[in-house]
Amino acid sequence: MPIRLFLAALFLIVVMPPANAQSAQVGFERQVAGDGIELGVWYPASGTPSHQRLGLYAQDVVPGAVVAESPHPLIVISHGSGGDFAGHVDTAVALARAGFIVAALTHPGDNWRDSSRATEVERRPAALSATISYMLQAWHGHHAIDKDRIGAFGFSAGGFTVLAAAGGTPDLTRLPAHCAAHPAFFDCTLIKAHPPTVSTSWPKLRDDRIKAIVVAAPALGFTFTPANLAGVRLPVQLWRADEDHVLPAPFYADAIRAALPRKPEFHTVPSAGHFDFLTPCAVPTAAPIICQSAPGFDRAAFHTAFNTAVVNFFASHLGAKRRS
Repeated sequence: MPIRLFLAALFLIVVMPPANAQSAQVGFERQVAGDGIELGVWYPASGTPSHQRLGLYAQDVVPGAVVAESPHPLIVISHGSGGDFAGHVDTAVALARAGFIVAALTHPGDNWRDSSRATEVERRPAALSATISYMLQAWHGHHAIDKDRIGAFGFSAGGFTVLAAAGGTPDLTRLPAHCAAHPAFFDCTLIKAHPPTVSTSWPKLRDDRIKAIVVAAPALGFTFTPANLAGVRLPVQLWRADEDHVLPAPFYADAIRAALPRKPEFHTVPSAGHFDFLTPCAVPTAAPIICQSAPGFDRAAFHTAFNTAVVNFFASHLGAKRRS
């Protein structure tokens, strides 16, 4: 991200007065969708917020609030390998304040409690689509969702997930050569621990309900060639951490950028590491690998600008209020 854009966004947030407290609150609830998929759901609401812990993170929300009326766009969030629905709570809250309903899932078999199916990546887009279906059909507030305005946000393995759900068809036969050349890369160590069944064909997992996607530090970027991403013609915002030692350049975000048929809105983040896209932890020492940034990198300040850019991208393409 150009430093001028970062500072401009940060300045605007510091000097602009807060919105009306009653009309800018965020409701929150946990749900269990079909097939036992755990969800966190955030949505525009009113009421008195309370401060609560959510795993490694914290949020100020109105638990169980009534969903604000009128059709709202829906954003679904897909976490990285070994994470859960809470990893992007500050981004979810920012989106809900801007008028979106947000549903983040915990991927079955690929989360911090259970990694038994972490390399069965074809299950991830299907779970994302199941989350959309649940929110549109079974969630008690489904009447408040505009089914024609749906976006998806994905980080790391979640970035791969939303690309596949948007029409990408990865070539997983590229994995053996990649891992022979880079055996110490995170994806290759994961594959060694949980050997996948590599198919020569990718199932049809495109979800045409998704109209725009945000992709941060995507996993398995090298499995997508221009031919593999030819079907992804919706708007894409793409992020790269310049000091990402988990999924290092140029094999991941850069590969996606080069292969997309439509030029993405591309952001680089100087000095950021892979996990800096996760919400700042309530207690940074609780999980140092995930929570602690490199010396000199202010994750909280970065997230102020990052969330603004994500909100404004989705607002531009799905028609909700922009964040200043």
